[in-house]
Amino acid sequence: MTAWVRGRVQRVGFRWFTRAAALRIGGLDGFVVNLGDGRVQVVAEGRKEGCEQLLEWLRAGDTPGQVDGVTEIWSRPRGGYSGFAIR
Repeated sequence: MTAWVRGRVQRVGFRWFTRAAALRIGGLDGFVVNLGDGRVQVVAEGRKEGCEQLLEWLRAGDTPGQVDGVTEIWSRPRGGYSGFAIR
């Protein structure tokens, strides 16, 4: 699952809290990264239920900053990730 998060999501600890949420959910590999246009990109691979929980957390409003919207796409896992990283 790849998600793009819009809003005031940079310079507020968003990446750190996203990684913490992914680790709390467990079983997810991937990363979170700031994009040059102000969005944050989240790539998560693992059980579909875990990815759905992370997506729900991104949309729930219990995140730092202010999320104005989340867009996601689902695709086959590519692999190559070890753990959940902040980039």
